[in-house]
Amino acid sequence: MEIQLPLNINKEEPVISANSLVVIGTNGAGKSSFGRALLTRYADRALKISGLHALFITGQPDEHTPSDEWMQLQMLIKERLLLPRITEYEKMILRLQREEFEAAVNYKEACKLNAGLEPPATKIDVIQQIWEQMFPHNRLVRKSGFIELTSAERSCNSYTAGRMSDSEKLVFYLIAAGLYAPANALLVIEEPETLLHSSIKNLLWDKIEELRPDCTFVYLTHDIDFALARRSCKRLWIRSYDADHQIWDYELIENNKSLPEELYMEVLGSRKPILFIEGTDNNSIDNRLYSLVFPDYMVKPMGGCQKVIETTKAFGQLKDFHMLESMGIVDRDRRTEGEIRYLNEQHIFVPSVAEVENLLMLEDVIKSVAGRLMKNPDEIFRQVKENVIRLFEKDLEDQVILHAKHQVKKKLEMALNCKIHSFEQLNDQVEEIHERIRVEDIYSQIKTSFQMYIETADYNNILRVYNQKGMLPQSRVCQLCGISTKEHYLDFVLSILRENKAEADVIRHAIKASLGM
Repeated sequence: MEIQLPLNINKEEPVISANSLVVIGTNGAGKSSFGRALLTRYADRALKISGLHALFITGQPDEHTPSDEWMQLQMLIKERLLLPRITEYEKMILRLQREEFEAAVNYKEACKLNAGLEPPATKIDVIQQIWEQMFPHNRLVRKSGFIELTSAERSCNSYTAGRMSDSEKLVFYLIAAGLYAPANALLVIEEPETLLHSSIKNLLWDKIEELRPDCTFVYLTHDIDFALARRSCKRLWIRSYDADHQIWDYELIENNKSLPEELYMEVLGSRKPILFIEGTDNNSIDNRLYSLVFPDYMVKPMGGCQKVIETTKAFGQLKDFHMLESMGIVDRDRRTEGEIRYLNEQHIFVPSVAEVENLLMLEDVIKSVAGRLMKNPDEIFRQVKENVIRLFEKDLEDQVILHAKHQVKKKLEMALNCKIHSFEQLNDQVEEIHERIRVEDIYSQIKTSFQMYIETADYNNILRVYNQKGMLPQSRVCQLCGISTKEHYLDFVLSILRENKAEADVIRHAIKASLGM
């Protein structure tokens, strides 16, 4: 849908084409006014959805309430004395139950003519399917005239929909509101993240968007995690609002553009600390894994390792200004212990494994996965360890050359990094390089160390030096655990972390220990 945006400080009303728009800004920046402007402009097709307001009676007059004070007073007396006030959530429950009843009656009548008819799918069927995905340990139970909730894990009494928690009610209402929205509507959603746990808030809106591909979604939020996680959407940052002239200061941020540093300082100054990591894809292993290992941090991919280092240093130097805690994680990339110590001093951490995938091969991670799948953790790890050592022994020469080449390159860079002001100095320096860089010694030392790791079955050191992205599938950890692919193995580890049970703590501790934390 093409959306004509409200007036900006350049006296323009830009037109954008989007199926989903996230409007982000601090409290008081003008997000709600921005949403009202869109609702007014597209009054014939726009709908406001506010889950928080739907759960509680706000006392705000309806848009169609007469302006005459006497008429308002009469309606208020009638409402208070004659009619019980109910929330939008409760109205939605009644609406769904009425539809369910009508569908049941119609089905009963139709079966009189055709006994083989399949029962119709109602909106409650759709809501129930998605709701139970959000709360996998609970089940919705439909009884005559009631919707009740019960535990899926233990035998206990059920309770009615009115006694659900606020989060359970909210999810129920939001799905229903999406289903009942008019065709091709512009849906303006206020605070889509409110009362929702971080593990479900984006998944829920993904499901609702899938239900209504004909609609255009405009989210008004101050939650940068939510804004960053919405894929395939446009983002708009509101800096401020001039209410007298109804003009907004806002900026459109394209999908492939990093959010500006100014936004971090404004929105996150008093919020979550930031963890900068390598990569540019929010769906990378690094981002998916570190986001759950460090749930209290907003994880931000920055591209290459140098960008992570520069950004983390810059934020550290400006901490007195923005009050923002930050740290970085960069790949090991065969760094020396001296380099790693220097980075640690800058709050930049380096895992003690050669590849990020190797974190999934840590002993405690493998044993946690095996135990969850009812396998023998010690036996599974023993076999994986033997396979990894065998793989490393097969690739020994290639790995030695890889590490030797890196060390020679670093020594060459250091040798030529001194100040040279003449051809003679350059020539002398190059001639000395062969004497100063003993390639044979470097090669022999590395090979001796690697052979010792094999002989002593030093699994941890092998993970530290073994640069082999195919190690995880070749180690057969997936097959031994009964998992089909590397991606499914990663997903299983992530699912354990999301559950926040004992195994999640074990995995987090193992990965943080690998980072020296």
